[in-house]
Amino acid sequence: MNLAEKSLLPVLFDKWNRVALLDAWLVAGAIAQTVWNHAAGFPLAHGINDIDIVYFDGNDLSEDAEAEHAARIRSAFSELGLWIDVKNEARVHLWYETKFGYPIIPYLSTADAIATFPTTATAVGLRSNNGSLEFCAPFDLADLEGIVRPNKSQIREIYEQKVNRWIKMWPKLHVVPWVEEK
Repeated sequence: MNLAEKSLLPVLFDKWNRVALLDAWLVAGAIAQTVWNHAAGFPLAHGINDIDIVYFDGNDLSEDAEAEHAARIRSAFSELGLWIDVKNEARVHLWYETKFGYPIIPYLSTADAIATFPTTATAVGLRSNNGSLEFCAPFDLADLEGIVRPNKSQIREIYEQKVNRWIKMWPKLHVVPWVEEK
């Protein structure tokens, strides 16, 4: 299959039942970038480096369980030819401080975690629910129209890294600069 000729969303949702994780959502850049590609007339997979799937399982916070789920899902969707990142949002607080330098309080749900994603346009989740799409969009969907706005619950450097890559791939994006509050 040539992913550039087909949107990854139907491919994923045709087989969403294979994800089989608690409170699972397809999230972040792959969603926003598919929308930006459609608006710009680019191939639908243009600039998409990976696919993020998040879930919430507070009963199993082990790194091994997360890795096993990730391997299973990557195998189930291997025809996409993209890296699939699978994260249990219930365990993020266990490694966040080591990676980013400060602790966070544990998330209460996947929706709670999505509300902390680096940009309002990527703070979006989709999942198949009995054949229809369900959205999780704590900042609404308006910024999917090409606005990159910081979600200041995240780290400025993460936001700026994403913006620097995205403006090269989608030059018509309107980027809202991160301005420190006084």
